Amino acid sequence: MSRTSIIEVRGLCNRFGRNSVHEDLDLDLYRGEILGVVGGSGTGKSVLLRSIVGLNRPVAGEVRLFGQNLLALPAAERSRLEQRLGVLFQGGALFSSLTVRENVALPLIEHAGLSRRDAEELAEVKLALSGLAPHAGDLYPASLSGGMVKRVSLARALALDPDVVFLDEPTAGLDPIGAAAFDQLILTLRNALGLTVFMVTHDLDSLWTACDRIAVLSQKRVLVADEPAKVAQYDDPWIRDYFNGPRGRAAYQAVQES
Repeated sequence: MSRTSIIEVRGLCNRFGRNSVHEDLDLDLYRGEILGVVGGSGTGKSVLLRSIVGLNRPVAGEVRLFGQNLLALPAAERSRLEQRLGVLFQGGALFSSLTVRENVALPLIEHAGLSRRDAEELAEVKLALSGLAPHAGDLYPASLSGGMVKRVSLARALALDPDVVFLDEPTAGLDPIGAAAFDQLILTLRNALGLTVFMVTHDLDSLWTACDRIAVLSQKRVLVADEPAKVAQYDDPWIRDYFNGPRGRAAYQAVQES
């Protein structure tokens, strides 16, 4: 079956002072898939995400989005390309002084040029897509539960109808029921909207439940990127401990029984 790469990372190098995080890293993201990105502490999972979406400039390498080299584009063209990407940041990164509705409407006003009224009406649609009740739009971030923060952040990531959504630890801090509901929401949105999803996570349940492929970062590069079952059998000590330890076995068993 032929797959279309909509994001291609080639020869990526990220260094911070004397600390080398990535060296000659290659990775593809295929249209319509949910890709889970895992790795031990310090392997640069979030740095990779930020490099792809244009928030971190690597010291070397190439990031091609929809066939265009992001790093070589003029600022205006790069900005237009980046609007085809939606990002859910770890912790939500919501503006505390704005209501939920205003948080989601903001990119529609700033980037799509909508009036505040139109932007807020569309924001209500995005909030509904993310599984939030109508009254949630009037709330402020300080009054939201952890699960609601994730859903509001997802609604904001979907505001501009992106082709690709980037999720940075989307289920971190959620209870098991909330995390499972969020996984199902991502699957539903991918299937309904044709989204492509790049998800940094350490949640074994999410990896087994939602992901079509898993990319493992190790030794400053992508060690393996394949279907979950194949990655779990890869001959590497960290992968064996991660996927075949007690929690990994329990997560796999739960998926098999569902």
